[in-house]
Amino acid sequence: MPSKDQIRAEAARLQEFFKGSGARCVEPDILQPAKALLDLYGEDIRARAYVTADPLQGEQMLRPDFTVPVVQMHVAEGDGEARYTYSGEVFRRQEVEEPGRSNEYFQVGMEIFDAEDPAEAEAEIFARFHAALAPMGLRAAMGDIGLLTAIVQGLDTSEARRDALMRHIWRPKRFRALLDRYAGRSKVPHARKLMLERMETEAPEEILADAGMIIGLREPTEIIARMRVLQADAAEPPLSEALVEMIDDLLDIRETPGNSLDRLRDIAVDMPALDPAVERLERRLDAMRGHGVDLDKIEFEASYGRTTMEYYDGFVFGFYAGARPHLPPVASGGRYDALARVLGQGREIPAVGGMIRPGLLLELSQEGL
Repeated sequence: MPSKDQIRAEAARLQEFFKGSGARCVEPDILQPAKALLDLYGEDIRARAYVTADPLQGEQMLRPDFTVPVVQMHVAEGDGEARYTYSGEVFRRQEVEEPGRSNEYFQVGMEIFDAEDPAEAEAEIFARFHAALAPMGLRAAMGDIGLLTAIVQGLDTSEARRDALMRHIWRPKRFRALLDRYAGRSKVPHARKLMLERMETEAPEEILADAGMIIGLREPTEIIARMRVLQADAAEPPLSEALVEMIDDLLDIRETPGNSLDRLRDIAVDMPALDPAVERLERRLDAMRGHGVDLDKIEFEASYGRTTMEYYDGFVFGFYAGARPHLPPVASGGRYDALARVLGQGREIPAVGGMIRPGLLLELSQEGL
């Protein structure tokens, strides 16, 4: 295993590489206010971060990543296009099922904000990471969360259904369950069916009154509101099989970027809402070619990033050790405009970036992988 001194030296080397593109070095504090992260990700973040309390500063977290503090810094100080590079340790609790993963490791990365040409910024980020990692011969993959969000937003269904599907884009199993339910593919639970039948002749308040003692944290008003939501949803016509098949076709795409683009154009013929996202992808691929990236050696996966990259909302990418599929990505990144918009209190801040794990990079290098 590489030593911390070796990892620091490798991180410094990579950071110098990013500085060569005009990125300014920044170093966010190791202790970060917990409120921003809790507001963004909810209480789930507590299971993955180290939280402490300060009598004056309140709840704080050991830095779980660099993206949020770098965005906050840019919002507070930045104006117009800017690019930053960072290097340092992050701290994350690991799952019991993955005891071998470190809870403290280095990250080094680069972020570009407010670029005049988003496609060019995405291509540059990918090209820089690709060049930095080229000697390792890693497997490179990319995707675009924006393709799935575009097709969901273009569905001919209720706003409530579209919102529900959007919330679960990064949870594939839940997304699939919702899609099957809205298409009428899955069986309605017996208890729900009985409740909906009673609601045809009885008010929700009457049904709840007959239910006996309420157990749980939900207030009666919340339960009644949920009953009405289920009733409204049951009255919606099912999604057409053709629409669901289009989504399935999109999620099945796993080819070279050029071939993937052709398949996406075919899908967009019957789903015009997909056109803007396909055009953005085409511009990005053209810009990547301009940076010398051989796209025939890259895998494009339409579902890429849906389980591990929740705050990304567009272009996503990663680099992996092909012979060690159980390892986390050596590098990953993408576009996160929605996160920057939230932290910028509604201000539009186009943002794209990525990070490398220098410790893992050295480990693989020492093993000859």
